[in-house]
Amino acid sequence: MSKSRQETPRNYHHGDLRNALIIAAAELIEESGSTDFAMIDAARRAGVSSAAPYRHFRDKSAILEAVVEFAFFALARDMEAVIPQNARDSIATIVALGQAYIRFVTGHPQFYALMWGDLGDREVRQTDTELRSSGFYILVDAVRAWCEQNDRGDEDALTLAIKLWGMAHGLSGIAMHGHIERFLPQADVYSLLETSTYTFLDGVRQGQNKGSGPSLKRT
Repeated sequence: MSKSRQETPRNYHHGDLRNALIIAAAELIEESGSTDFAMIDAARRAGVSSAAPYRHFRDKSAILEAVVEFAFFALARDMEAVIPQNARDSIATIVALGQAYIRFVTGHPQFYALMWGDLGDREVRQTDTELRSSGFYILVDAVRAWCEQNDRGDEDALTLAIKLWGMAHGLSGIAMHGHIERFLPQADVYSLLETSTYTFLDGVRQGQNKGSGPSLKRT
């Protein structure tokens, strides 16, 4: 990075500066694989003064929270992009959503700890807004549509979605760390998700694997 870019402030619109700093912080994390950067590093990357970030973020934790929101937004965007490719109430859509999730997580391993809270002594809380923008409720809607299409409207779509999400999340984690190849060489994580999803939902269709376990929405 050139010295002039590091030291010469740019003229940003108020909202643009905030977004520029979020992107700068995200780039630093992606390049280093770590959140071990200083606010001044983000300022330099964005080409603004060292004081500029504090107009929008009280401290580094605040900018990390913004990066988390940005990452969840990007995940939801990628998941929404696969919806038009198949009927919304089809297993193919549910599989595609899970595969999009795996693709995002394995493609951005630097953000895994940030997004899912494994930050050691640093706390970045996932708000309900973040959860709703994370793509999870896109999956819930698809599962609910599938249940209605297959005369399983009595199923708890939220509970089923949690189980399917757990499947995709688990496969993402072990694939990201190279553990699938260790035990099952030549295995394809996307094919594993597809066959597992079909097997699971076929059981639901036949009245097995019901989503009637402990619900997240207790009355």
